[in-house]
Parts: sequence; structure tokens; C-alpha cells
Amino acid sequence: MKIAVLISGGVDSAVVVHRLYEQGHDLHLFYIRIGLDNGEGDCSAEEDIEMCRFIARRYGLPFEVVSLHEEYWENVMEYALRTVREGLTPNPDVMCNKMIKFGFFEQRWGHEFYKTATGHYATTHEIDGRVWLGTAADPVKDQTDFLCRISYDQLSHLIFPIGGLPKSEVRDIAVKTALPNAFRRDSQGICFLGKINYNDFIRRHLGERPGPIVELETGRKLGEHRGFWFHTIGQRKGLGLSGGPWYVVKKNVHDNVVYVSQGYGTEKQYGHILHLDEMQWLTLDPWPGTCEKVEITFKNRHTPEFLPATLSRLGEKEYVIDSPRPVQGIAPGQFAVIYDRDARLCLGSGVITGRNIMI
Repeated sequence: MKIAVLISGGVDSAVVVHRLYEQGHDLHLFYIRIGLDNGEGDCSAEEDIEMCRFIARRYGLPFEVVSLHEEYWENVMEYALRTVREGLTPNPDVMCNKMIKFGFFEQRWGHEFYKTATGHYATTHEIDGRVWLGTAADPVKDQTDFLCRISYDQLSHLIFPIGGLPKSEVRDIAVKTALPNAFRRDSQGICFLGKINYNDFIRRHLGERPGPIVELETGRKLGEHRGFWFHTIGQRKGLGLSGGPWYVVKKNVHDNVVYVSQGYGTEKQYGHILHLDEMQWLTLDPWPGTCEKVEITFKNRHTPEFLPATLSRLGEKEYVIDSPRPVQGIAPGQFAVIYDRDARLCLGSGVITGRNIMI
């Protein structure tokens, strides 16, 4: 089988190459270059690329570095900066998967292959002739929430060779086969930033706009922030306040005010209702027509935990999640990812709106 493999220089994609090679597939390796690789940029890729070249040489496979730098900045970073400027919380990694890895790459290179393989921790299932996105065997590493906005055509062309393995087994395979990156640390943070601090990146593009940090319950000014775009709902670190813990619970974008509430158990950082818009189903709408309080599980952030809830439809793409358990850090702009009741299938996602949170 002729397969395009997206590799990053990390252990996960290296094990993908090893497994597919051992199965006898015809592989072509690709590294997607994004970020500002100009000496003072956001992503230092040379070490990753050299590791990818080593893997390609070891297995005698063709390897290409393809640049989608302009496409990334026009589609992913413009989205991220626009969202932050509006006081919302973006998810660039979700949009990178949709627009870059499985968008522009597929259109220009991936479509020439039978399938495209990646090191994502996810699975696929064929049910009644349709492909569904499934969760990974390792819930801690599950990355279906980063794949929640891809299209059905994109999903149908993907395979995830390590999605059925726990991370410990992936590491073990890398060690036993003496892969050069067997002990390399997993990458952390947003894909485009590399070693650049997130706040430094935002400051470079949006600047600073000082404003007050106010205790929500009392209206008392506690300090000053450098711009509401540096803070997100549910944030605890980086506020510079004493006597905490303090959590960001609301923002007034118009007046540039960040509201906080004190204490680990403060109810102000929790909620039970999530209003969603722009709902997108990955394979098909599992509840066509009406949708009244169907049982689901969901995530509103990258976490191993799938929260039980009910889902109701308000309009064509408007839905409400009602969680019996309090949900921490409901951040407008983020994606609420919808799973079936057993957290086996990832069904789709909606964008969390600012009702009751933004002012």
C-alpha cells in the first residue's frame, strides 16, 4: 500500500514508520515546515529535520521537506490572533490539523497516496460503510480533540498506526528497535511556537494595553494586567497577585478589564452549561432532526477525562451541553468536543460561545 507518512522528528511518528515498514507498505516520508525559520523565528526545525532524515536513511525511504509557511500564517495564525484580539481562546493546533496537515498538504501531496499516516493517538472505525474517528487506547495521550474539526473526506484518508497502543508500548518499541529518538522528550505547547514564549509572541503581534484586574465579587481592584489578550478563562498562573489562588473568571473586552475570583473551590471558575455554535459533525449528524437531551461525553480542554453530560439542539448549529458535574474553565472560543456515551467515538465539536462569561 502506497502511504504518505507525516513525521516530526519525534518518537511517535518514528514508530509509525517502523510499524508500517515492517508491514511491507510503500512509504514516502514528509516533514511540513511551518513557523518563522529565519534565524529569529518561532520554530527551530533543523534538529527535527535532521532526525527525520536519519529515520528515512535507516529504512531506505524517500523523504521530503515541504513548506506550508505562508499557508500556515494566512490561515492558522490569522485565526489565532483574530480570536485572541476578540477576547476569546483559540486552538491553533486544531486548525493546523484541519487547514495545514490534512488540508493544504493533502491537496498538494497527500492525495497522490492511498492513505496518509500520522503519529496521532487516535483510531478509526468502519461502521455501516462509513469511517468514524475513535479514541485512543491510551486516554492520557488521546488526541481526538485536536482532530475534531477535520472533514469527513480528510478523516477517510487517514490512518493512525499507534492509536491502539499505550504510550509506554510505543516507547518500548522505539527502544527495542534502537530508534535514535527513543528517549527524545515529547513536544509541548502550541505547534508553531517552538521555544518562543506564548506571551512574548502575543506581545510581538498585539502589543500591550494595560488595564485593571478586578475581584468579581467585590469590584475591588487587585492589580493591573498588560492586556486582556494575555489571559484566558480558568487561568491561574501569571496573574502576579498575592493571597491566591486567583482564577480568571470573566473578561470585559470593551473596557479591558480582567475579573478574577479567589480560592481553589470558588464556584465562579465552574459552570454546568456550555452554549455551542458552529457545530460540525465528523462523519454525520448522529441525531438528525430534533436532539433533546441525548446522553454524551465531552471535553472542553485537552484532558484524559471524558465528562458525562446531555446535549440539546437549539438551532441548526446551536447546541447546549448540560453537565451534572461542575466544569472548570469554560473558555469562549475553545472547542467543546462531543463523544458518544461510552467515549469510544469522537462525533464532532462546537465552538463555545461567550454567554454568561464575556461582558
